[in-house]
Amino acid sequence: MKRKINTRVLYTFLSALVVIVGSIVAIRFAQGYFRHGLQQGTGLLAANSFPPGAEIYVDGKLVSATDNTIYLEPNTYQVEIRRDGFTPWQKKLRIENELVTQTNAQLFKQAPGLTPLTFIDVKNISTSPDGEKILFYTASASSQTRDGLFLLDMNSNVLRSQRDARQVSDEAPGIDLNTATFIWSPDNSQVILTSNNRDLLLDLNKKNILSIMPDVGFEKKQLLSEWENQLYIRERQFLAKFPEEVLKIVNTAAQNVYLSPDKTKLMYTATASAILAENIGPALPSRNSQPESRTLQPGKVYVYDREEDRNFMIDVNPAASESARKILLADDLTNRDAKKLDASPSAFQRLQASSSAQTARNFSSYYSSVYSTGAQWFPDSKHIIYTNQNRIFVMEYDNTNKTPIYSGPFSNNFVYPWPDGSRLVILTTFSATTPPNLYAVELK
Repeated sequence: MKRKINTRVLYTFLSALVVIVGSIVAIRFAQGYFRHGLQQGTGLLAANSFPPGAEIYVDGKLVSATDNTIYLEPNTYQVEIRRDGFTPWQKKLRIENELVTQTNAQLFKQAPGLTPLTFIDVKNISTSPDGEKILFYTASASSQTRDGLFLLDMNSNVLRSQRDARQVSDEAPGIDLNTATFIWSPDNSQVILTSNNRDLLLDLNKKNILSIMPDVGFEKKQLLSEWENQLYIRERQFLAKFPEEVLKIVNTAAQNVYLSPDKTKLMYTATASAILAENIGPALPSRNSQPESRTLQPGKVYVYDREEDRNFMIDVNPAASESARKILLADDLTNRDAKKLDASPSAFQRLQASSSAQTARNFSSYYSSVYSTGAQWFPDSKHIIYTNQNRIFVMEYDNTNKTPIYSGPFSNNFVYPWPDGSRLVILTTFSATTPPNLYAVELK
């Protein structure tokens, strides 16, 4: 009597076989097999660029076009990627035997376009924690009923026809929106507006009528503690993935510590001399070969990459203002249990200050380095934006490929990346008679 074959077992066996064979092929490919025969003793340069179709130069010689793979003898090479209309990308790369080295070259336009985002007088800008919204005040609309607070939503899921700034509040007697302070909720849906000793809780999903809104000053302290509790839990979760040696330094010898958008890197400013020990993270076979700095100098800005255990000093000038700086809330990662708001309410008042203005600065600086330091993360987590002598630059997090993006006028040193990295938002005016407005510097 013939036994029926169990199809589920057969499919499982075939799937496992495919995975095993595929893994062997991938390993052999990286080791130099399957191209022009056996090529042992070489390394693989995966020369890719964004946008693709750029020329690849190795030690000054044109060898191919992106996206392509090139077999090279183990050595250090000067690799350059060029495309007409874009700033060249170049870097010294170490090619290791039987390993793959990628370029991942982001090319930026040499002459980026400038697109107006608003057409009214923009004042008192505030940005959301998620980097997708900009709140601002205007008193120069076409009619008085259109004066007030507006919200520019940069989320890619918003329909193009709905991307114009929408009004979220009117004006009201006794409330000066030009000097008001704003504190965003961690979920980006609410803002505490403070003006002339009044505290109003705005719902950013609708238009708010300020004249009829209740004062929430009596519950403001508790509300801010609840928000800080949320930030603490979130920060504790993300920082727990970093080595203890790094956490010790950022807690004791650093300030303005900001996670990259993908939560794999830390940008921080050293406040004291310190040495970051070697080999505290995973020993990846092929990692960034650029020179790193593990001896920290006070006042210098660094980026630590936990995936590759590399620490790079970047050439930016940190902000000197002590009134706008970020503190870490999760400074107790060595404790097994997290703090709880109901058990220790005073532990969640570190961002609250004696004045509403300073409290607003503390929250704003916590959310974004645009308020506390001269550098901020680009959305791809591989680049840093910074300003220098009234110019805007983008560079890679390992301090290479410093690219000037914009050299025209921009106000209040305000520059902010579009969430998908396609633009930079600036505040500028082009004559003494025109009011400042938000413009997009088109990068792609």
